[in-house]
Amino acid sequence: MVVFMVATMEFYNQGLMDGRLSWTAMGRAIHEMVFMMPLCFIMSFFIADPITARITARNTDKDSDAIVRTTFRAAVTVSMMCPIMSFWATLIFHKPALMDFIPSWLTTVAKNFPMAFFWQIMFCGPLVRFLFRRIFRNAQDQEASHC
Repeated sequence: MVVFMVATMEFYNQGLMDGRLSWTAMGRAIHEMVFMMPLCFIMSFFIADPITARITARNTDKDSDAIVRTTFRAAVTVSMMCPIMSFWATLIFHKPALMDFIPSWLTTVAKNFPMAFFWQIMFCGPLVRFLFRRIFRNAQDQEASHC
């Protein structure tokens, strides 16, 4: 999930800076992904995921439809990860003066949240879940056929 989200958000942000999407923006996005992906993984694994799991468990029933739980968790994840990663993007790329940090950070969150939210809920989340079901189902099928 981190690979797909970071790739998309980096490309999106490069497009925002250029005023359009381009191959040049894609090259810069790939360059930034090298350090943003590990940073995003660490923030997600150690901070957002544990909190998101607790919030989801507290606010959904085990009897809830799987799509409701999955969508709720994805929404909470984006609600946490977008401000966290926007914080790092503001610090690393925008480098505002100390007095301008919070307005710059909030502006970055406001620009990124709609894209991150809808990309996660409508495209990235379903795509990654589909791929994982395909990959791991095939691995399980292969193991079962060897027995």
